Amino acid sequence: MGATDVIVIGAGAAGLMCALTAAARGRQVLLIDHANKAGKKILMSGGGRCNFTNMYTEPANFLSQNPHFCKSALARYTQWDFIELVGKHGVPYHEKKLGQLFCDNKSSDILGLLLDECDQAGVKLHLDTSVQQIDKSDSGYRLQTSMGPLDCTSLVVATGGLSIPTLGATGFGYQIARQFGHNVLATRAGLVPLTITDQLKELCTELSGTSVDCVVSCNGMSFRENLLFTHRGLSGPAILQISSFWHPGDTIEINLLPEHDALSWLQQQQGERPNSELKTLLGEIFTKKMANLLAEQWFVSKPMKQYTPGELATVAEQVGSWQLVPAGTEGYRTAEVTLGGVDTREVSSKTMESLKSPGLYFVGEVLDVSGHLGGFNFQWAWASGYAAAQFA
Repeated sequence: MGATDVIVIGAGAAGLMCALTAAARGRQVLLIDHANKAGKKILMSGGGRCNFTNMYTEPANFLSQNPHFCKSALARYTQWDFIELVGKHGVPYHEKKLGQLFCDNKSSDILGLLLDECDQAGVKLHLDTSVQQIDKSDSGYRLQTSMGPLDCTSLVVATGGLSIPTLGATGFGYQIARQFGHNVLATRAGLVPLTITDQLKELCTELSGTSVDCVVSCNGMSFRENLLFTHRGLSGPAILQISSFWHPGDTIEINLLPEHDALSWLQQQQGERPNSELKTLLGEIFTKKMANLLAEQWFVSKPMKQYTPGELATVAEQVGSWQLVPAGTEGYRTAEVTLGGVDTREVSSKTMESLKSPGLYFVGEVLDVSGHLGGFNFQWAWASGYAAAQFA
């Protein structure tokens, strides 16, 4: 094959967006991926319905050691731009909650529209294509691949992070970054369930499958969402959110009564229903099983009138700010994102181009930018892919 203008490595959300946008600008684009299918992570996302963006996207929804980096791209390709694209293809969608937009039907609707756009713009897509080596050349970059040598002026790395290796995730993008002189910040699993190994493990196992509305806090961040008990520990949106801010050894605090001030509520119940047992009252908020188990683990359940003020304060503390130290996370196996990655201080926030090696671009999850749960990571993929495509 002769030289092409742009080669994009990685046919995930950011790579597809970058390829179709660059090709629509009149660039010759070759999109390659080592997997046998494009957009595998898109297909499994959002429980198969793809939470493709969030109506309330703003820079505060992203974690990075360089928090200003994401602002430029997010401002130039917004959630409304992607919603317009979805509308253009007639894909039906709905808001689930908190601005999270999901397909009415299935994730393949989003992948389909991206592939259609690539097709219309003339992107050449090659799957099952691995890259063995990349070198600088006079005109840009030369890749040794399973298709033979490929030359390009601009090379876009859209290889993603380390999360969900079963879908083909590897650290290849970090390898490329290091080869061309970039610093790669330590990576770890984000948006991931937390594991519990101490005496609480039994409680989690007993309550496996039980979901409860709560506020989870750690390191100055708080999220109000559902928590889900599992056989291995804790999951659910609230836990996935806080996992990105948790480090081994940190305590997390869970308020199981987010609607009330725990102590005032207990005092009120004591006044109004002195003969009711504590676990009966808690059973009206949680499931009966959960109320009984908490009562067994944390306090002796008795009629409300029998609690001293000190005992009530202890119960309030336990229910309103339950403190625990998770053993760890479930790791990349189930993580939705990879925290850390290519140091954005060495990448242009306007063009996504490497400041170390001209013509090399990084987009999506390979960069040290990770969104909260709820469609933000897809919006980063669209925005960063679009930004690079204006210049690649």
